[in-house]
Amino acid sequence: MNYKLMRYVIGWLIIFESVFMCLPALVAVAYREKAFFSFMVSIGLGMLSGGLLVLKKPENKEMYAKEGFVIVSVSWMILSIFGALPFVLSGCIPNVVDALFESVSGFTTTGATVLGDIENLEKSILFWRSFTHWIGGMGVLVFIMAILPLSGGNNIYLMKAESTGPSISKLVPKMKTTALILYGMYFAMTLIEMLILLMADVPLYDAINIAISTAGTGGFGVRNDSLASYSSAVQNIVTVFMILFGVNFNIYYMILCRKIMNVIKTTEWKVYFGILFAATLLVTINLNGMYGGFKGTMQQAAFQVASVMTSTGFATTDYNLWPEFSKAVLVAVMMIGACAGSTGGGIKVARVIILAKTLIKELDISVHPRNVKKIKLNGRFIEHEVIRTVNVYMVAYIAIYFVSMLMVSLDNFDFTTNFTAVTAMINNTGPGLAAAGPIENFARFSALTKFVFIFDMLAGRLEIFPMLVLFAPSTWKK
Repeated sequence: MNYKLMRYVIGWLIIFESVFMCLPALVAVAYREKAFFSFMVSIGLGMLSGGLLVLKKPENKEMYAKEGFVIVSVSWMILSIFGALPFVLSGCIPNVVDALFESVSGFTTTGATVLGDIENLEKSILFWRSFTHWIGGMGVLVFIMAILPLSGGNNIYLMKAESTGPSISKLVPKMKTTALILYGMYFAMTLIEMLILLMADVPLYDAINIAISTAGTGGFGVRNDSLASYSSAVQNIVTVFMILFGVNFNIYYMILCRKIMNVIKTTEWKVYFGILFAATLLVTINLNGMYGGFKGTMQQAAFQVASVMTSTGFATTDYNLWPEFSKAVLVAVMMIGACAGSTGGGIKVARVIILAKTLIKELDISVHPRNVKKIKLNGRFIEHEVIRTVNVYMVAYIAIYFVSMLMVSLDNFDFTTNFTAVTAMINNTGPGLAAAGPIENFARFSALTKFVFIFDMLAGRLEIFPMLVLFAPSTWKK
């Protein structure tokens, strides 16, 4: 294990986080809020800690898969700890466990909260909550790679550990250029949404918060009712952008490069939009005109399906009151999730496609044992290593799910609450059903359960393996 390299990367991570905190500090200055001092103390502590860690550059900058996994998992935990400081120091979340839960929920773009009345919080604190979504959406280490070359070509292991999906590929030969392209598209799409929201008469502060929360598919809002009190036009704009941020960013790069035929051949986005459309139609029919006719009902159905499937977690209505079938559809799309290579959570559509094709292949082989059949995706054969990784991922996913359910059940909430809360945490969605529903919060859960949720959120955002690697004895051997 290259501990010196780990120390160096974590040091830069803390420094970059401190720089990011300057933005909410400026918001505090603009609104003359006391939280300014909390941010300044947090920035000072971060700069001091990070500065000490990066004083000496590591001589050996080689990075392998093991270092990549460990650096990413440890970095995200430290990122969340420092991110919780403004919540504690400002007094808005004095409980350390609750503040850490809120911070992890923000950076992992989960959007679950322990806060009840957020409208009474200072605007700078609300901005920091939303901004953590934007930072965590694309991945903070991806951003650092775009600014600071850390370890030559081997830093692809950082990107593999932090990015989403069964396989990761570079858009261009250089990793730094790939990171810059990704963040360029990410920033541009965020800015476009913000401008469109402004044109829809959304106040500037609200438009910025909604845009950065949507971009990270996180769902922290600035109103107690999430987006319910905004106009239908605003809700429709957010619906479109939630769906767009759930698409693999490689698709946007292909469009920019005018590789339209490659886009057409890509299976995942077609399945993604197909599931969104089918789920929306099924929910709309099942709601049976609950929101003033077919048009109003479809709008609400589309918003909630998009919000849950992309793991954004915004709400415009209490879907706890929906029929059981509609709630079952929401839970299903919550688990499927968005596309690989997007800012969305869940198992990912690409993995679902691979699992379905693997099942069909195995059924075919069981009937015709002598057949030799390979799985194709996007017109190319899928490597056995990718299929193996997907299968192992699902085993780990189910194992974590089962253990989390057992531990969370100690709080003695009903099964629906426990099941959907764990589902929402590991898929980074935020709200679940029943006591974990869209109009509820997670303050009532015990400290033990919150730590389980913290692990689940981190495991879900980092695609499980980086967190599990920490528990493997071989990781720490020389």
